[in-house]
Amino acid sequence: MKARRRSGRSSVRPEVLTLEVLPTPIGEIDVVTDAEGRLRVLEFHDEPLRLARALRLHHRDQAVEPGAAPAAVRDGLAAYFAGELTALKAVPWTIGGTAFQRQVWNGLVEIPLGETTSYARLAERIGRPRAVRAVGLANDANPIAVVVPCHRVIGTGGALTGYGGGIARKRWLLAHEGVKA
Repeated sequence: MKARRRSGRSSVRPEVLTLEVLPTPIGEIDVVTDAEGRLRVLEFHDEPLRLARALRLHHRDQAVEPGAAPAAVRDGLAAYFAGELTALKAVPWTIGGTAFQRQVWNGLVEIPLGETTSYARLAERIGRPRAVRAVGLANDANPIAVVVPCHRVIGTGGALTGYGGGIARKRWLLAHEGVKA
């Protein structure tokens, strides 16, 4: 019997992600969720290159189709933007990234609501005090803006520095959370 040559293609269909555009007080957001109802990407709609980058880096082999986000995601985001700030804790999410990026993103989630930290303090907090630039790059690569609160990281002198959605949105988010920026 002759051995069959495998084509290298998997018979397993890649997971299909769902994309919904939702309104917020600071502009529409693109919300990408998976079949388990978890948030996978959140970017501002007027930043299509950031959405494309997040999908390319973290979901390269997954199709994205328009559709409704699960209620837990939609309701949690809507409640947050309506002033129920702790509602984001109920939003189910998962992200990939490198081990270092996940370490930084987990550090972001631990920044208390209504507080900020600097890139240097975040680097220290995760046990990587000399990796300030790398922390900044990981912060920029965060695919779930707002929910993983990269907007809570500011410059060492207190300056509002880079935010993928723009400084005006960063200022709004911080003010919304009770931070004078």
